[in-house]
Formats: sequence, C-alpha cells, structure tokens
Amino acid sequence: MRQRFSLARLLASTSLIAAVAMGLGGCTGMWKLSEVTGSVGPRAEAAPADPARAVEVYGERYRANPKDAGAALAYGQALRANGQRAQAVAVLEQATIANPGNKPLLAQYGRALADNGNFQQAFDVLSKAHSPDNPDWHLLSVQGTALDQMGRHEEARSYYASALKIAPGDPGVLSNLGLSYMLTRNLPKAEEALRQAYASPRASTRVRQNLALVVGLQGRFAEAETIVKADLPPDQAAANVAYLKEMLNRNDAPRGAPKRTPVASLSQPD
Repeated sequence: MRQRFSLARLLASTSLIAAVAMGLGGCTGMWKLSEVTGSVGPRAEAAPADPARAVEVYGERYRANPKDAGAALAYGQALRANGQRAQAVAVLEQATIANPGNKPLLAQYGRALADNGNFQQAFDVLSKAHSPDNPDWHLLSVQGTALDQMGRHEEARSYYASALKIAPGDPGVLSNLGLSYMLTRNLPKAEEALRQAYASPRASTRVRQNLALVVGLQGRFAEAETIVKADLPPDQAAANVAYLKEMLNRNDAPRGAPKRTPVASLSQPD
C-alpha cells in the first residue's frame, strides 16, 4: 500500500481537477422521477425503478402531447437519469418554448444544460427559474456548481452561502462548498466544510467519499481509509478503499493511460 502522495503534483493535475469539477454532469442517480411527476400532475405516482423503462414510459406520454409541461418534465428527468443528456436538453428546450415562464421547466432545463456542460447557459436559465425575492436554495446550489465549473469560485461560494442561509447545514450544499475550496487548493477549508456535511444524518455516500478524498490529499491516508470504511459492509468498504487509493495515485499512471472519473463530485440537490 502506497502512503506517500505528492500533493503539489496531484493538485496540479489537470485531469484530476477537471474530473472533480465535472461532477455536476455525473450524478444523475440523485434525481427522483417521482418528485417530478408529483410536482406537476394532479396526483403523484411511482416512477419506474429502471431508468431505461422510465424513458419508455415518459417518452410515450411526452410524444402524445409534447407541449404538456408535466409530460416534458418527467421525460426530461428520465432522460437525464438514463444519461441521455443532449436529448434531455432538446426536449426541455422545446418545452420551455411551448410553456414560456414555467419555472419548474426552466429549473429542469437549467439542470439539463449543466449536465451537458453548457454551464454559462445553465446559470442564465436557472436565474430565470427563481427570483431574488423568492429564491430556491436548491437552484442557488446548482448555480454555484455551474460557477465553479467556469472557474468563478468566489462567486460560487456566495451562492452556496445564500443557499445555506435558507437551508442551514444542508450536507449537499456544504459538500459543494468543500469541493469549491478543494478546486482552489484550500484543503483545510475544504475539510472544514466537508466535515460539517459529514456530521449530518442526511449526508450521502458522496459526502463521505469527498471528505475522505480531501483528507487523503493532505497525506492522512489512514484517516481517509477509516472514513470510507466506516459503518459499511466489508465488501463495500474494500471497494471504497481501493477506489480512494486509485484516485490518490492516479497521477502516477503512465502518461496517456485512461483516467476514470473520481469519486468526488459536485452535488445537485433537487
């Protein structure tokens, strides 16, 4: 087991920084289709558990009436969950044209744009999905991640701060704040935010992994290993440790070797 890490080399790695930043497009598993259908239809209904099946079900409803906002929302969400990002953007773009001013559609369209890497456009669209007199903290957090993707870290943190005023202690927002500090190499501040997130009973596995990464980047691998193994079955703990080691040693791979997306990722709370 290798426990020597070159922090300067690791943080200077374009591949690592880019991969951490691209998490906004990589956490489609967080989205809950039932929340979308319940928010726009007359009654909530359970979404198909299988993403591909959800695309079939909601795609059929959408094609029956492409101008229906609820059908477009559910279909766009299903496409995003299934990794069909460009198609989700196209569907939601047309839906916003057919339903101008529909804030739930604008919110979903902005998220889809962010998934697809259109960060400036995503930020602009999300700005229309809520207003300063009635802000949505979920959207403030997503706007922060878009700003982080564009390298505008100080601005991003102001959005996270605004979100935390509305939802104090939210682990997803705190995790995003921690990763924002990580991207500017301020690892103590990153750890501080991520420890606050990790202390929440609502913290996700992603928060645990992000904290372990930041701790490991500071050379404290034994502590990072303890974090990723805590309260997990042995097989899952071993897989997490292996993944953490892979990430911390990724810069030692031969030049040109394929890189995997790291554990750390910016969250998108719905």
